Amino acid sequence: MTSIYLDDFRIPEEHPNNGTWLVVRDHDEFVETVTEIGLENIDIMSLDHDLDESSTQHYFNYVKENYEIDYSQIEKKTGLDVAKWLISHSIETAKDLPKCYIHSHNPIGSGKMLGYLNLYLKKCRRPENCEIRRWKYSR
Repeated sequence: MTSIYLDDFRIPEEHPNNGTWLVVRDHDEFVETVTEIGLENIDIMSLDHDLDESSTQHYFNYVKENYEIDYSQIEKKTGLDVAKWLISHSIETAKDLPKCYIHSHNPIGSGKMLGYLNLYLKKCRRPENCEIRRWKYSR
């Protein structure tokens, strides 16, 4: 089984099962990797929200003070786009989602992703077990 860690910058130093992570850096690489491997061959995913400098800057310059995200100000797709794609892909392939963690330090983005994924799990009558997790990481 494969574990995928989506983050534009960080490299994880720990894994919940003492395994290793396959690190991907953006939405397109994530989609390509999951499509190639197959959801059924992935046991864990850990997702970041801010996947480029524009989203990180938007967080520090706008989101922290306004408690909302203006996605029109972000240049690349975010972890929320990844979560939406995951759900569509799960529906299209009739494959269950693997265990999902959100490790983003953006609390608004994390909450949106968490809610989106757990609502889908609830609709599928599966445990709403997507959760926030902070990993030790380098960089």
